[in-house]
Amino acid sequence: MIMHRSAARNLAVMAVIGVASTLTAAPAVAKPATQVKWGACPKEVAAEVAPSTLDCATVPVPVDYADPASGKINIMISRLASKNPGKRRGVLLLNPGGPGGPGLAFAGFLVKRGLPTSVTDSYDLIGMDTRGIGHSAPVSCGFTTNGPYLGNVSPYAVDDAAVVKQAKVVKGVAEQCAKNDRKGYLRHLTTANTARDLDRIRAALGEEKTNFLGYSYGSSLGAAYASLFPERSDRILLDSNYGDTHLDSDDMRRYALGMEQTFPAFAKWAARRHDSYGLGRTLEEVRATYFKIAERLDKKPTPGGDGGTFRAATFAALYTESQYAPTAQLWQTLLTGGQPAVQPSQPGPSPFDNTWTVFLAVTCNDVDWPEDVKTYRRAVAQDRERYPLYGAAAANITPCAYWPHEPAEAPVKITDEGPTNILLVQNERDIPTPHHGAEMLREKFGDRARLVSVDGSGHGAYVLGDNACAWNTATSYLVDGKMPTRDISCRAS
Repeated sequence: MIMHRSAARNLAVMAVIGVASTLTAAPAVAKPATQVKWGACPKEVAAEVAPSTLDCATVPVPVDYADPASGKINIMISRLASKNPGKRRGVLLLNPGGPGGPGLAFAGFLVKRGLPTSVTDSYDLIGMDTRGIGHSAPVSCGFTTNGPYLGNVSPYAVDDAAVVKQAKVVKGVAEQCAKNDRKGYLRHLTTANTARDLDRIRAALGEEKTNFLGYSYGSSLGAAYASLFPERSDRILLDSNYGDTHLDSDDMRRYALGMEQTFPAFAKWAARRHDSYGLGRTLEEVRATYFKIAERLDKKPTPGGDGGTFRAATFAALYTESQYAPTAQLWQTLLTGGQPAVQPSQPGPSPFDNTWTVFLAVTCNDVDWPEDVKTYRRAVAQDRERYPLYGAAAANITPCAYWPHEPAEAPVKITDEGPTNILLVQNERDIPTPHHGAEMLREKFGDRARLVSVDGSGHGAYVLGDNACAWNTATSYLVDGKMPTRDISCRAS
């Protein structure tokens, strides 16, 4: 998930599966011919994954699946080919999240993080820039570094007036996106269309079945694919789960729940290091320090930002335990009256323009959002009390309230009819995707799914985390098809 601009980004940077029942492979049939032509990847993509070797290709897909005459766009995909043909069982399509996350280099990233060789032997890893992103018919709202839009999570609303003020900002953003949509692509950026693109990619690669590994929003995309094409889904691994095939206002509000559930892990870490950072000797004292700093910055901002900026930076930092120390250092600086070093941004296009645009388009197109500002004012007031750490940000109004396009179709409905082939992996403490989202998906998929709950903190458990139980269960599923007979819990590492 991409967040905030200028000073806010500078702070955020300081902060930013009892196993049985083997699934059998698809019966041997004549394999369709591959329809892609592999070649070199764009230089910036190849540079990210060295020494791994990637190939790239494009796959044409309809702009609008409901209207084939609407024309086509090209989806760029990448391949990290299996080096062991004797063990190769197919392709593993990857998605890093978002919506709006570029994915051409994601295979290389996972390999660098330690993705087991047994997995890379078993599959060609297929990354991609999904529609609208990067090298796949990119879209732009024209966001700039000095514009008023702060990113995909709205700023913390210190009071009711701040919600009204933000409403004016996001209304302008929606109008700006419509104005810059010169090719008319924005309305066609949906999770359903992206899932259909995945199936076009499967067919173009000459594969009978799709294996899929998706993180965060990638869980929603994978859930949509497995629901639209259950007969063509093979091994589906979804990590850090939203509760459905789309994001809506309730999902966004759960970011604040994730903050409340994850913050204690950081607070306990900081409390054990009070003599180093001076942030408090107990969880409660560290929590009080958070509010002290935030409220001071609300009243007297620094060049590095205001209280909303500080809250956003802490929110971003709790994505991963590796950011605890830099975050404590930042707090210490602010608590003692110092100012963090801030690199001023240069006027011009925002480096997050494309990712922010895709996030908005997919999120706003997938489902109809409330349009009455009073709805958001009530939500902010409620969540400021329910979730004091971050509720008044997560519930704040977004451009979806003013989006120029109504949803073209209902969100993909999750089906429990299909093979038992969906493995859900989920940390118990996860900022943007609380454990409740995985519970929701588990219930909706019924016997098609199993849930692996990990006693851990952070966004991403398999490969991105360090829990041995999660790693072993997920790897055994991807490589050998061993699906747990029941939901399991992994103890803390």
